[in-house]
Amino acid sequence: MDFIDPILSIASEIYALVEKVKANKKSSQRVCSRVKALDELVRSIKKRAQGQTTADVEKPLNELFFTLESAQALIEKYTLGNWVNRILKAGCHEEEFNSVNNRLNDAFQVLSGALQVEQSNMLHQVFELASRQKEDEMDRKEDNAELKTMVVQYLVEQQKNMDAMQKEMEILNINVDKILNKPSVPCEDIRMIKPCELNYEQPKKPFMTTSTSEVYKGRYHGFTVAVKRYTDPLNTTPGELKKVFKKEVDTMKRFESPNILRMFGVCLQDEDGPRPQFLIIMEYCEKGSLLQLLVSEGSSLSWHTKARMCRDAARGLYRLHQTEKKSKVHGCINSNKFLVAEGYTVKLGGFELAKTETSLRRPTKDTAISSLCYSSPEMLHDINHYCKECEIYSFGIVLWEVASGRRPFDGWSDKDIYEKVCKEKFKEELPNRGGCPKGLTDVIDECRAYDGFQRPSAGELVDKLQCVVAQLEKQ
Repeated sequence: MDFIDPILSIASEIYALVEKVKANKKSSQRVCSRVKALDELVRSIKKRAQGQTTADVEKPLNELFFTLESAQALIEKYTLGNWVNRILKAGCHEEEFNSVNNRLNDAFQVLSGALQVEQSNMLHQVFELASRQKEDEMDRKEDNAELKTMVVQYLVEQQKNMDAMQKEMEILNINVDKILNKPSVPCEDIRMIKPCELNYEQPKKPFMTTSTSEVYKGRYHGFTVAVKRYTDPLNTTPGELKKVFKKEVDTMKRFESPNILRMFGVCLQDEDGPRPQFLIIMEYCEKGSLLQLLVSEGSSLSWHTKARMCRDAARGLYRLHQTEKKSKVHGCINSNKFLVAEGYTVKLGGFELAKTETSLRRPTKDTAISSLCYSSPEMLHDINHYCKECEIYSFGIVLWEVASGRRPFDGWSDKDIYEKVCKEKFKEELPNRGGCPKGLTDVIDECRAYDGFQRPSAGELVDKLQCVVAQLEKQ
């Protein structure tokens, strides 16, 4: 297998890089220890006789190479002289390490399972969930204590140079605040929320209205939230709603991620009255949907910001695809389903508490899909065919929107899309292709491959897009 030696080579480069890191030393060393454990597993594969390795091993090995590239890019960031500036641009450094560690763990589980090898105590301990979480938390605390001092010193020295572009300045300031004063998000589980725990922005006016609901901005335990109130709910009793909600909460817990829209719970107002009010409380994203942002600000966003948004979106999709239910999919990936919070952080939404919402919302006649522009070739051929590979295609169209700043297949009829995409294997080109970073262009094209088998997994997208972000941070 041609990719084993490159894996071992990049692992060696990671070991050398760790010796040079200037910040986040503990977290970088922890990543290194997990890479070494995988190194041992890969070497055992190499010793096998040629022809004994199956496709079940070859595919995860191929993905492991991209994961190690992502790990290398992350660690390299903290070896360079301008690491402080790069970490402030990158956003939440903790989530970057979490993402890499999750991918390394997934690789270990798949490879060790496919090989059916007996794990040594050392390898088992390295990837044991409880110990990993405890080790990572200790690493973060030590790294953050050191990082706070270093970042404050850097900000004092660089204050006179804070005259960069307005949008990049906004991202920088928000991420500095995340590092020094991370907001305290309510830590309790998704639950029934008492009306007295909610405060509305005054005057009480919805910032978004749909055919079935009004959405208000409010506060919950000091945290900004969006409060969706159903204007004409189905004839559902509070008791029936509580039963549906209770069953759905356990499922929602699997989706907790910085790049998936946070759900806080359900609130009942006037529960014992003749017309109870049904509310769903969720995370507030001040910039609206990704589609809205691209319409209002798309032309002024830097490539670094666009690449970060694409990576965030991929992280949300990856977390959804990696749930305990192997076939878990979103069901409707498009640029309206991704929300944009402060600092241009992108979060996947549109599927949270779906059963609870269905029990409240009356069906409307305006739910038909206006265009097939997000549909994969196999879905255009058979509307009942839907899988993760179909969602990767849809995600590729979303990435195309971000990179181009245009609506996909704008002005095309559904018949035109069917004929060109399904029958002629057509892919819409990126306008001004030279302006888009090559790594991002390659990912967009791979996602839109006609053959679903050729499309990357969500995990590969996270790795590749992180490498694109890392390259842009060097510029």
